[in-house]
Amino acid sequence: MSIIRPFLYLLIVLVGAFLLFLVFATVDDYRPAKVTSYVNDNPSDQIADTMSLDLLVWNIGYAGLDASMDFFYDGGEMIRPSEEGVLQNMKGISSTLSNYVDYDFILLQEVDKNSKRSYHINEYEAIEDLFKDYHYSFGKNYNVAFVPIPLREPMGKVESGLMTLAKYSPLSVERHSFPGNYSWPMKLFMLDRCFLVNRFNLNNGKELLIVNTHNSAYDDGSLRAEQMSFFRVFLHSEYNKGNYVIVGGDWNQTPYGFKPELPSHQFDTVNLTYVDKDYPGPDWTWAYDSDLPTNRRVETPYDRSTSLTTVIDYYLLSPNIVIDEVETIDVDFQYSDHQPIRLRAQLNPSH
Repeated sequence: MSIIRPFLYLLIVLVGAFLLFLVFATVDDYRPAKVTSYVNDNPSDQIADTMSLDLLVWNIGYAGLDASMDFFYDGGEMIRPSEEGVLQNMKGISSTLSNYVDYDFILLQEVDKNSKRSYHINEYEAIEDLFKDYHYSFGKNYNVAFVPIPLREPMGKVESGLMTLAKYSPLSVERHSFPGNYSWPMKLFMLDRCFLVNRFNLNNGKELLIVNTHNSAYDDGSLRAEQMSFFRVFLHSEYNKGNYVIVGGDWNQTPYGFKPELPSHQFDTVNLTYVDKDYPGPDWTWAYDSDLPTNRRVETPYDRSTSLTTVIDYYLLSPNIVIDEVETIDVDFQYSDHQPIRLRAQLNPSH
């Protein structure tokens, strides 16, 4: 018994420490409101209801998922690149974004502000510096003091979210929480998904909504379905008011009707999930480029001929907006596991 007793004491200490950690994580858990809004009392800009708009969407993967990475969450082994690697990725991301400094709206996902995985580099401020005369908004969707996985090298602190840059002064900015979450205690360490809405004055008395979204991944599909159902109600409500809506982001699902093939890449059919037919209504339009992938599976370093790729980043347009052109920018996944997608769209008041 004297031999066993030290091991029992050690076990009690370890279990106690783990329980205390769960208590801390529960108390510290980020619980955003259903809607958090900022109202601009003096919006100075008004957009013409016949205007052509240029947008760019890009999940920058917190500058930590470049082409050399395999990632433990996707079945790989690596947790994060070196600090020098993150800095090089941010340099490449900034260089790419600098080609679009005249665009009307830039919608980014997985932008870190203060995370161990990106060496506490404030990526939000770095991007802000590129777009000096723009209006910026941030929708926090990941705020955990300590992510304990993987055990051999925990991810630690994460503070990250959605970033929208706009050439025009918004009427308001709203962070809408998506419903649903993982069960306790897993939810303590996962993202709190949201979409970020920027509203703008139109000269016809209506509003233009630019919506930045990042829907759930790594679930059995139930969270995505619940979020999309919630999203449908919001989108219909705004369009029924006569407003114009453009949604862009990382949907973590493929547009309905997209053939599971790409001309120059291997298409990823693992856990392939499609958006429902006619979502959110039959007259709404999905804007995507069917020739190039927007995302790669990060189970191995990127290889153009063998890596599994898919299309999960794109735009959704309300019926009063027309697509002029949409193109995925082929940067060969150098700085992120996603590629940027540009859109030119025309507001159509006659619809």
